[in-house]
Amino acid sequence: MRHNREATARITGAFVSVVLIAFLAVVGFAAEQEQPPKPAQSISELQPQLEKILKDNHVPGVSVAIVKRDGPEWIGGLGLADVASKTPVTADTLFRIGSTSKAFASLSILKLANEGKLSLTDPVHKLAPEVWFENRWEATDPVLVVDMLEHTAGWDDMHLREYAKDWPASGSLREAFDYDHTSRVSRWPPGTRMAYCNSGPPVAAYIVEKITGQRFEDYVTENFFKPIGMKTATYFPPTGPATTLYHDDGKTPYPYWNILFRPAGSINASANDMAAYVAFYLNHGTVNGVEVMPAASIERMQNPTRTWAAQEGLKAGYGLSNYWSVNDGFVYHGHNGGVNGGLTEMAYMPDYGVGYFFSINAGNGGAFEKIGKAIRAYITRQLTKPPVPPVGPLPANADSYAGWYEPDSPRVQMFYFFERLVGLVRVGFADGKMMLKPIATMKNEVFVPVTGAQFRKLPDKEAPYPVATAELLAPPNVEGKFIQVATGTVTFRRLPGGLAVGEIVVTAAVVLAMISVLLYAPFWLLGGLSRRRRRPQERAMRWWPLIAVLSLVAMMLIVTVSNPDIINRMGNLTVWSVGVFVFSLLFAIASLASLIAVWRAQEARKWVWRYSALVAVALVIATAYLAYWGVIGLRTWG
Repeated sequence: MRHNREATARITGAFVSVVLIAFLAVVGFAAEQEQPPKPAQSISELQPQLEKILKDNHVPGVSVAIVKRDGPEWIGGLGLADVASKTPVTADTLFRIGSTSKAFASLSILKLANEGKLSLTDPVHKLAPEVWFENRWEATDPVLVVDMLEHTAGWDDMHLREYAKDWPASGSLREAFDYDHTSRVSRWPPGTRMAYCNSGPPVAAYIVEKITGQRFEDYVTENFFKPIGMKTATYFPPTGPATTLYHDDGKTPYPYWNILFRPAGSINASANDMAAYVAFYLNHGTVNGVEVMPAASIERMQNPTRTWAAQEGLKAGYGLSNYWSVNDGFVYHGHNGGVNGGLTEMAYMPDYGVGYFFSINAGNGGAFEKIGKAIRAYITRQLTKPPVPPVGPLPANADSYAGWYEPDSPRVQMFYFFERLVGLVRVGFADGKMMLKPIATMKNEVFVPVTGAQFRKLPDKEAPYPVATAELLAPPNVEGKFIQVATGTVTFRRLPGGLAVGEIVVTAAVVLAMISVLLYAPFWLLGGLSRRRRRPQERAMRWWPLIAVLSLVAMMLIVTVSNPDIINRMGNLTVWSVGVFVFSLLFAIASLASLIAVWRAQEARKWVWRYSALVAVALVIATAYLAYWGVIGLRTWG
């Protein structure tokens, strides 16, 4: 669950930004920009750096493995596995590794493909017709097994209701699919864009169950955990030494949560387990001289094939439960993961024969990022960065790609009404470079051409990217131009310039109108204390806009207060989720009432009437936009 990656007029932007930030904090995407310490030169120097990060950020403990191709360099733990009992973290303490679990669905499918029992290009409907999903392009562009693993089916991510479900350990995968299927709808033709989706790998895991006749967890244990040497790894609540997971304060524990789709993120594993797992990749699928998986299968996992950009030759991106990431000029493969109160990263560099794993027992994204930087700085301290491809000429048609673009591959459809506005970027070409200027930061991201229509990024502070991570696209049989960026996982679609500017102007106007309501309210409320300044004919024009804006403020406050347990509070029918539902309806009602009040108050003072009319129109525009995207009457538990 990386990149993570982001929606309405900005009035609601305030609300949804809080929702999005809160949600991503739960699964571990927030990060702090801070000057890292000097790279440690030994494990004895690295350990106090990590201990300081734990202490400064109120994270109880961390499980760590640093591995080289010929064996582990350090396997251990720091801090506490359980605060109340003061139990220390050791190399045997089990941590929840979240979405890092997904790779075992891909490994299982590849193993069956190698045995001739299926193909990555088999349609899912052919292998598992009983699993419901909707794809209106199925006749020409069916959902394939590979789409489940490269996240290219076009499905929405699991809904909050699915995330919040505490699924019993006895529950089957087949039964889990029937709990809710509304997220499994293709929003674009499969095999074109990548959008991370937690329900895809479980469908692949179910196909494994059907073909082998074994429960998926048992199949993985027999064919991967045992041969790799992951002696204590388990998909179920552990019976051995395991950490407690904590809120950001490092004191308040989370209860153990059995996720709905176990293959998507349920594994508990120790540093010893994960050291063996990292070594498995560094040795190209071989363990102690025994081939567990062919090297070609490991290579296949690391490379995407299905997105438009991958089909055009862009190598960076999301493969089979294994993605590319670039840090300080080095290219890593692997996956990270997050659950309530826990964050994990597993990454390795096959060309250098080194990799690492770490997992923390708190959902603190800032600490998570700092620990990752410290470990990467250590393992690369004596390595030579890979060569940077020479700068090539701009494509001959580059200027035709200049203009405004909006995100066109949202992971979470619920947030798209916000993402499509704050995610707008302005693309331009000058001095042989491509510049992407996101409206959210107004700061150019610079890319230089490499070959053909591919570009690599030039970061401000870090080393240049040694691989291409962006591509200009004009897909066949699809109208318009697209750009795929961010290691191949975000697709932007070009907008007519007038439409983009119009959206920006209207959004700004709506935001200003709402702010003005809040600024103006104290003056007329205080003025109403004087009988001479009371104007009953203007009362409704003032009260209804204020009620509308305060409804949005109330929604923001509800989400903010819910933040520590937002999945639970918003994914279930609770006072919190009902509050969001009620206040969204109240916003719409009050906005429409504002317009009616203006229409009726012809006797009001002209300047008051004109101002109120502008505010009412702004509120109705926001209401129409939110209603179109399903935010009015939003049932986060549904």
